[in-house]
This record gives sequence, C-alpha cells and structure tokens, in this order.
Amino acid sequence: MKAGLVVLCLGYVLSQFFRAFLAVLSVDLGRDIGATPEDLAFASGLWFLVFAAMQLPVGWALDRVGPRLTSTVLLLVGGAGGALIFAVASTPFHVAVAMGLIGVGCSPILMASYFIFAREYPPARFATLAALMLGVGSVGNLVASYPTALAVELMGWRATMVTLALFSGVIAIGILFTVHDPKRVETDHKGSVLDLLKQPALWAILPLMLVAYAPSAATRGLWAGPYLSDIFALSTTQIGTATLIMGASMIAGTFAYGPLDRILGTRKWVIFGGNALGVVALTLLCLWIDNAVWLSVVLISVIGFTGASFPVIMAHGRAFVPPHLVGRGVTLLNLFGIGGVGLAQFVTGRVHAATVDISPSAPYTAIFGFFAISLAIGCVIYLFSRDSVD
Repeated sequence: MKAGLVVLCLGYVLSQFFRAFLAVLSVDLGRDIGATPEDLAFASGLWFLVFAAMQLPVGWALDRVGPRLTSTVLLLVGGAGGALIFAVASTPFHVAVAMGLIGVGCSPILMASYFIFAREYPPARFATLAALMLGVGSVGNLVASYPTALAVELMGWRATMVTLALFSGVIAIGILFTVHDPKRVETDHKGSVLDLLKQPALWAILPLMLVAYAPSAATRGLWAGPYLSDIFALSTTQIGTATLIMGASMIAGTFAYGPLDRILGTRKWVIFGGNALGVVALTLLCLWIDNAVWLSVVLISVIGFTGASFPVIMAHGRAFVPPHLVGRGVTLLNLFGIGGVGLAQFVTGRVHAATVDISPSAPYTAIFGFFAISLAIGCVIYLFSRDSVD
C-alpha cells in the first residue's frame, strides 16, 4: 500500500500542477492563440467545475469499484488525453476543452488517497495524513511556477504539454500496478449522497468548504498572473518567481494546519482562525492593490498560507460520515471545495470583463473584494458548526 500511496501522491502533484499552471502561461497563450484573461478564467473554472461534478461518480466508484481502477482509467484518458489536446490547441475554446478533460483525469486522485486513509488508518490520524498528502502533492504547485516558466522559455508551451501528457500516462500505469484496494466494508446499511445531506452537522461546514479554497486556488491558478502583469508589468519569469513564493506558502500552510487540531484539541477554531486571517489579508490587498509589488506578493502568500485549511475542513466533515459512506462523504466535501473554485473563476472572469475599462486596478480590487466577502460569509456560517476531534 505504501508504494501505491507514493504513486498516488505523484498523481496529485500533477493535479496541483494542472490547476495552477495557467497563471504562468497567460502571456504566452495570449500572444499565440489570443487567449484573454476572461478566456483563461473560463478554462480554469471549467477544470474546477468538471472536477467537482466528477466527485459524485468518483465517490460511487471508490465505494463500489475501488481506488485502483477508478484512478487509473480516469487519469489515463482524461489527464494524458487532455494534455495532448492542450498541446495542439489553436483557439481558447480548445484550451477550455482540454482543461475540462484534464479535470476529469485529476478528479479521483486525492480522494482515492483519502479513501485509503479513512479505511486503513485510525480516524485520529486522518487530518495529519490528509495534510501530508496535500502538502507533498503541492510540489506540483511549485513546479507550475518558475520551473514551468523556464520550461516554456526553453522548449515552448506545446512541447511542455506533450511532456506532461507522457508523464500522466506513466503515473496512471503506475497506479494500476501499485495501488491495492482496501477491504470493502460489509454492512446491511445502504445510503447515498442524499443521506449525507440529511446530516445537520454538515450544514454549517459545507458553506465554508465552498469558499475557503477559492481565494488561494483562483489567485494562484490564474489571477496572480494577469494581476502582476497588468499592475506591475512583471514578465513571465518574474510572475513565475512570485507564484513560486505563493506556492511555497500554500505548502507551508498545509503542513502547519495538519497537526494543529490534535495539538490544540479543536478543529473548529483552528479552521475559523485561519480563514478569518485570510479575510484580513484579502481586505488589505484590496486596499493596497497597486502599492508595491513586494507587498502584493507578501499578501497573496498570506492568502495562500491561510487558505490551506482544506484537509482540516475535510477531516471535520468526515467525522460525521458513517463508515459505509466514506467514499461518497469525502467526495461530497471535495465537490464543495473544488466546485467553489470553479464557480469563483466564472464569477471573477465576468467581474474582470465588467470592470476592465474603469482603471487598471479596478478589476483586481473587485476580484479580491469578492473573495473577501464570500470568505467572511462562510466564516460566519461556520461559527454554528459542531467541533470534532477524533
């Protein structure tokens, strides 16, 4: 099982990469195929929404088929196939189709790991293991920054995408030969996602899950590129460096959140405190939107750090999920987390288009303001949640 988890972690590196690399390619795609920030917001949003929509069938497949075949088939067809379509794209529409297909390919990877953690390890270790997988896998976030910018400069973005397609195929085959499905839970109880939604304990958690990941993922995955280019005239390589710093902060945040629920004896207040700080950072970024490039990089890095509460929110929600519905439970939570980013990308793309003629900084003030308000609302609702520590 350990070898399988290592390969799944490599697959998650790919997943993190694919959700973040458009920020670095924004200048090149604009020049070569005429892709605007709104086009890339649509493509990025489609990745997240397709990924989120796949969580329901993935949850069923994890419970019924197992993580091995589910992950292998989807990553091979969606991940490798989508990357190849991206490599030959000649219009923004082709990029959107490719990103949607890549979203299908990446959709089972993290949840397959979480499914194995929930079935094979003690509940008290779930948050730490989930954060560890997320943190190590987030190396893909770093690769999607300066290293990708360098690769694009050396061999072009099309050759880079072909390389990624090959890498996706190799990992998919690796999953097939190394991952072993956990023993199925034998029970007379049957259930569905609707049974999970009937649990009042989840009602105050799901809204925060919907908005907590969106500011960091959307900023790192797309808006950091246009923002730093339009406001501070940074080059592709400089944007790569800035997003590398933000990506490192996101990884540091993931490792910081992981053990805190056990150290402090609470999940609720760890999650609330971190996301409240995220609201503060987003608000300050709105106020100082064009003040200085170093200040903006610091603030988006703080947003990345505080926005890394995903695995702890996942652990909080999983505590209220019955054993025979673990697969559907973790994928339901993931649907909200990833789907929230997709919805945010569609909304912020329209916000950018509606405000771009006002002033250079207006679109980004509006975008980060939207993130601040939605996250603040999620935090308020979350105050009514029940705490849980296994």
